[in-house]
Order: sequence, then C-alpha cells, then structure tokens
Amino acid sequence: MPIPQLNSKHTKNQSWRTSKKKYYINRQKPVRQGSNVAGSRKSQKNIKGLGRWRPQNWKKAILFTALVLFFISILTGFITIAWISRSLPPSGQLIDREIAQSTKIFDRNGETVLYEIHGDQKRTLVTLAEIPDYVKWATIAMEDKNFYQHQGISIWGIIRGVVWQTIRGKKAQGGSTLTQQFVKNAILTPERKIKRKVKEWLLAYRIEKKYSKDDILQMYLNEIPYGSTAYGVEAASQRYFGKSVKEVNLPEAAILAALPQAPSFYSPYGSNKDLLIARQHYILDLMLKQNYISEAKNEAAKQYELDFKKPTEEIIAPHFIMYVKEILAQKYGEKMIEQGGLKIYTTLDLYKQKIAEEVIIAETEKNEEQHRASNAALISLDPKTGQVLAMVGSRDYFNDDI
Repeated sequence: MPIPQLNSKHTKNQSWRTSKKKYYINRQKPVRQGSNVAGSRKSQKNIKGLGRWRPQNWKKAILFTALVLFFISILTGFITIAWISRSLPPSGQLIDREIAQSTKIFDRNGETVLYEIHGDQKRTLVTLAEIPDYVKWATIAMEDKNFYQHQGISIWGIIRGVVWQTIRGKKAQGGSTLTQQFVKNAILTPERKIKRKVKEWLLAYRIEKKYSKDDILQMYLNEIPYGSTAYGVEAASQRYFGKSVKEVNLPEAAILAALPQAPSFYSPYGSNKDLLIARQHYILDLMLKQNYISEAKNEAAKQYELDFKKPTEEIIAPHFIMYVKEILAQKYGEKMIEQGGLKIYTTLDLYKQKIAEEVIIAETEKNEEQHRASNAALISLDPKTGQVLAMVGSRDYFNDDI
C-alpha cells in the first residue's frame, strides 16, 4: 500500500525546531487592553537603536566638554593677565631702583663682622659702542642666542626649560631671554612665584615694543650683577681685571659672560675657579659654533693665561665666608644677598679660627722644609652639633700658587 504523502501542515507540526520557536513566540507578554501596539513596537525599536548611537553621543559630549574647558581656561588666562597687568610699572620707568643695603656676616657671638657684602653698588655706565664686540657676542652666545630674533619671550625656551622639566618632575630651569633677565634684575623682586613670572613675561614684551634690541642689550650689560658690588660690565672688568671693559680681550670677555648666572659660585676668588674656567671654555665653543670666532681664536683664547686682580677687601676667615656666601646665593639669590640688608649669624668661633690659622702657618713652614709641602688645611667641628667652629682652606687664601 502506498505511503500517504504528508501535507505541509503536518510537516511543520512534526518539526521540533518550529514548535519551539512558536512556543517562545506565544509566550510573549500579552498587550494590555487599550495599549498602543504600534507605539510599543516603535519604542522597542528606538531602545534597540539607542544601543547603536550611544557611544557616538558620549564622544560628542566629551569633545564638547573639552572645548568648553579650553575656552574657559583661555578666558581665565586673559582675565588673570589683565589683572596682573594693572600692577605693573610702566615699561619706560627704568630709573627707580631699590635702595641697596649691605649684607653682614657675623661670628657666632654676633659681635664681629666677618665680612660685609656691600650694598653700595659699584656701577659705571658705558654705551654699547664702548663695549667690545667680544663681550657682546659672548653674552648673547651664552644667555640668549636668538636675542635679535624673538620679541622678548621665547615660547620654545619656556616649553623646554619650564613645562618639560616640570613634567619630568625636575626643577624648572632656563627659558629666560636676555630681556627677561634684565627685567628680573632691574625692575622686579627676586620672589619665585608664577605671578612674578607672568609679570616678567609681560614687561619683557612691553620693553621689546618700546626699545630697540641694542638699547636693551646696553641696559642689560649696565645692570646685571657680576658679583659682590660689581654691577654692570664696566664695574666687573675693573673688579676682576683692573682695567676698563674697553680693553677686555676675548678670553676675558668669556669670563665676564660666565659670571652672571651664579657670581658667588663661579667667583675667581672662591673654591670653584676650575669650574669658572670650564664654563669659559664652554662659552668659547658656543661662540665658535655660532660663527662669532674662528677655530684658531678659540684655541688661542683657551690657552691664554688669565691674570685676575687681587681682591682688596678686608675679609676674616675667607674660606669659611666664601662657603657661607655660596649657600646664601643658592638659597636667596645674588640680588638678595648683595642688596637685601641681611644679617647672617654663623657658627664660627673667632678665637678658635685665629688659633687654627696660626697653626696652619706654623706647620706649613715646617712641612715645607722637611717634606716640601707648601700647603695645608684645617677644619674644626663641634662633635655634638656638627657646627663649623673654624675653617682654614690653605696657608694663604689669596695666594694662587698654593
């Protein structure tokens, strides 16, 4: 007997997959009476669509927020600059100066002045025409090679020396143009705050608009501190070489350019004379690289034997004083210690200091005869506190031969 053919209806009913599909379809939640079936389906469709466009909305929201914050920061910056600008002195008001007062360094009893860092600034104004080209070139090469190109502020210098160093977690350094250095030394206070730095930028820009580059360079070379009471390149030349800046040669010009960054540290009368010479060589190499001098002049300048003028100031315990002066300069800045009228009380015991100096002189005389040793040093410390009671760095502080 032939097998009867199954119709399509039976076929569908025999399929377990189809039955299962129907089962789940039939289990959908019934629609309440009066509800909008079309609207419900439309809402479900929108909810499904929401999952597709939601990430794009988040991206737009983040971008919009970022733009709003950017414009707010720009607006805040302009408002801050405008507010700070109100307290700035006119760019042409370069005559007024702080009244300089000397800083005195005392012994531990506060009765004897060991050394006085004179506030009476020694300054002789000279015109740019009277200053040798070597001095100008050395200063520009070391302090601001793009001096004649920028408008008072170096954006790249700020990014490299301030922003990038801060990001790296290091102390901000450099970034100041020659114009900014002039503003910092001649007009503003030495405080280290963002507000003062903004003032420095604004004034540098204004000065660049008011004065020529040569005028600014001339003011800089007449204002910048070169150590102790020597302010300006003429006073510095007289102090260190005993002659006018008009007579300064190439190696001496490089020495003058090496001093302003840290006059106490690089002083030829201190303990870092070798570092001063190394800095001089570095400046000479910069001048060669920037095409100010030839290779022959560079080498000749490095071989030149410098003759520094002997210091004539009266100083007690010179090695100790120079040690203290370096610490003060690092902590407060050169301008503060030379014009701020500070009173520094040290740990030095003057009685023990005199004994130490006498012992060194006596012992070196014996050692020179017996062992051909011409020099010696001595330091006396309090074992309980670590305080320096006496310090003698050599038989004669002012004798370069030993």
